[in-house]
Amino acid sequence: MADTKPLVLDVDGTFLRTDLLFETFWAGLGQAPLATIRACFAHLTDPARLKAELVKLTTIRTDLMPVAPDVAALVEDARAQGREVVLASASNAALVERLAADHGLSDRVFASGEALNLKGPRKAAALVEAFGEGGFDYAGNDTVDRAVWQHADRAIVVGDPASARAMEAAGKDVIRIDGGWSPRGVAKALRPHQWVKNVLLFVPVLAAHDFQLSTLIAVLLGMIAFSFAASSIYVVNDLLDLEADRLHVKKKHRPFASGAVPIQVGMVTGLLVGGAALAIAALLSPAFLAVIVGYMVLSLAYSLKLKRLRWIDIAVLAGLYTIRVVAGAFASGVEVSGYLLAFIFPAFLTLGCVKRLTEVTLAEGDERLPGRGYGKPDRPDLLNVAILGIVGALLSFFLYSFTDQARMLYPTQWLVWAALVPITWWLVRMLRLGYYGKQDHDPIVFAMKDKRGLGLLMIAIAMLFQAAGLWEKWVTAALG
Repeated sequence: MADTKPLVLDVDGTFLRTDLLFETFWAGLGQAPLATIRACFAHLTDPARLKAELVKLTTIRTDLMPVAPDVAALVEDARAQGREVVLASASNAALVERLAADHGLSDRVFASGEALNLKGPRKAAALVEAFGEGGFDYAGNDTVDRAVWQHADRAIVVGDPASARAMEAAGKDVIRIDGGWSPRGVAKALRPHQWVKNVLLFVPVLAAHDFQLSTLIAVLLGMIAFSFAASSIYVVNDLLDLEADRLHVKKKHRPFASGAVPIQVGMVTGLLVGGAALAIAALLSPAFLAVIVGYMVLSLAYSLKLKRLRWIDIAVLAGLYTIRVVAGAFASGVEVSGYLLAFIFPAFLTLGCVKRLTEVTLAEGDERLPGRGYGKPDRPDLLNVAILGIVGALLSFFLYSFTDQARMLYPTQWLVWAALVPITWWLVRMLRLGYYGKQDHDPIVFAMKDKRGLGLLMIAIAMLFQAAGLWEKWVTAALG
């Protein structure tokens, strides 16, 4: 005989691989940050009111939120049997009703209002009143759901083995569904492949030819600190960009957007790596600590607001790369030339334009990209700004060659000028590939994998070493 009892599903962590409260919190930080922070402080001890206030402050798309595949299969099986599928959640009723409509579930939902947080025993009482004792099957994922499973006919336990065992011991018919998250997903959220950008901290050491072991160790520690700091900001950026990432053909697979890693885990991880970055920076020097704090504040401002502002976002990106060079100087104690910074900033201004060019070129339509201020019609302007950046970088490099510092470090001046050829070739190549959409969405990560481009950079560095007489010095030292 077919089962006709309603199938009741918890939402957060059960039907969805995310949590609606944290979804609205991060959407609120992106859409109305000050009002969101005020609401959190004002209603921290009143969960129902807090959830209601966050819903009022935000606009989010519940239809994009990741659904647990195994639970979705359970829903389809219940529908095939003609059973009613009902959502019962401690999340705010407005969102739960919208979610039910998105997936064609029963319009009868159980959820929190402004005065009542429908959780644990309260949820159990509401379901028993509606369906009777043992008159429904219930799927949940947390120990708080034990209060509901006790009154259900069948306990469907998602990713909580301890609760499953407890319900079996109590004599319940239990169905187990895998859930949870893996450390590998957390590691992916930290984007360790992006840490390669922090080789920029070695630029001042490279330019000054200071290759002492103590200097290199200091810069290496600085790189570690910047890598942790960057990862903490990547976590924040991904949490702020959940909806935009879910609309993106590739980014929708990111750990938080896909639900592979819970938002709460991301928040804790971000705090831990951010704290580690500050601790390492404090060990190096107060100046380096100040730089890394400035980097994190500017990165956070970029994530919250600046990345949505046309042209300002590209200038900030270039600034964030330039800060890495300054940080390398403070970590190593090496003086950095103003001409070096004047070369670095426009060069990375060009790469910022390349990043946006790649995104708009690969976009399917002419409309502006979600969370960005650019679309395909902006390609000519992005190209022009990128060209200006190349000209500015090369001019700064050329002018530097006439300074007293350059004459001292690079006695063979014509080789410094000759190095402009592979540098120019590399910048133009990067721009061309971005303009035609033949790059990764991050030009720095692409550059580190591009063999031809790396060859051009190695040629330029080799020529500069020759101009400085370093090859001869090293060969003489090796021969003894």
